[in-house]
Amino acid sequence: MTETSTAMPRRAHPVITWLRSRDAVLVGVLLLIILIASLALPRFAGPVTVGYLLLNAVPILMIALPMTLIIITGEIDLSVASIVGMSTATIGSLTLAGWEFLPAAGAAVVVGTLGGVLNGVLIAFLGLPSLAVTIGTLALYRGLTLVFIGDNSVSSSSYPPEFAQFINLKLGATGIPAVILIVLAFVIMFSVVLHLTPFGRGLYALGYSKDAATFVGIKVARSKFWLFVASGFVSALVGVYWALYYSARSDSATGLELTVIAAVLLGGVSIFGGRGTVVGAITGVLIISVINYALRLQRVPEVVLIIITGTLLIISVVAPSVVDAVRRRRASTRSRRSLPQGTARGDHGVELSTTAHQEKE
Repeated sequence: MTETSTAMPRRAHPVITWLRSRDAVLVGVLLLIILIASLALPRFAGPVTVGYLLLNAVPILMIALPMTLIIITGEIDLSVASIVGMSTATIGSLTLAGWEFLPAAGAAVVVGTLGGVLNGVLIAFLGLPSLAVTIGTLALYRGLTLVFIGDNSVSSSSYPPEFAQFINLKLGATGIPAVILIVLAFVIMFSVVLHLTPFGRGLYALGYSKDAATFVGIKVARSKFWLFVASGFVSALVGVYWALYYSARSDSATGLELTVIAAVLLGGVSIFGGRGTVVGAITGVLIISVINYALRLQRVPEVVLIIITGTLLIISVVAPSVVDAVRRRRASTRSRRSLPQGTARGDHGVELSTTAHQEKE
């Protein structure tokens, strides 16, 4: 009589597990796009191109971090671009009024953060839907932007040159901007919060089920509130960056929220909540940034870039649903094939013995 082995199956190495994940696939897609762009466009692989590409990607990279956490909870923030514009307009208008740059930048950060606080109060404590609230504040903050700065345009040359020089400072001959180090610090911070803290794990639970999250002791309202405050704060910082790198105008950052959401969803964050990673979101941002910049080098019209971004957004929403439907269909087919002969499955998934049914008749 032989003994049956009861040994537990070996767990795959963490590296192998990651290589099988969606994040790894996205990183591979990003590297492939970079390779194709480098071969097709001789200027693309140069340090100058790398510098401009990353500087243009900084606003999207920064805002994508809190947006990832918000969407994981099943919410959304459509007002981020308007908060960027409002913060930028605050700096520009105060500079025109004779303020020094640092106090003006501090006021801009406060204004943008208060915008996030208002979103958080309406959504977390009053229980209003985030989609409706942030559509409203999108219009409100954009209107305030116009009130603050009017038809004026304040260029980056209006600010102290040392700040603009820091924005354009590169790390040696690599072409990588030094400001990317600040972005990297934010990426690490948000990654730790989401993946290594009870608060971050609670966000996944909140995305799956608000009632279940409340049952296990997660402070749902407080968690949502601080996420929207963080979104306002980060968007305000991006507003300061926007003023230094571009200019302060009433239409600053218009449409930026579309690119951010498209990148986050492309990175594997589920629009229904409960799923996603910071690495995936950042990879999605870089994929869209590389595609857009490569097409700009080919002098592709801006309207075409908007169409491409919208198409990627639709694909990011539809593709996961299609994949899940295919998987469920395959699993259902396999389960039916594994049933014993003479067994049928009822309409509600209840297995019925055809033999017993015949005997009952």
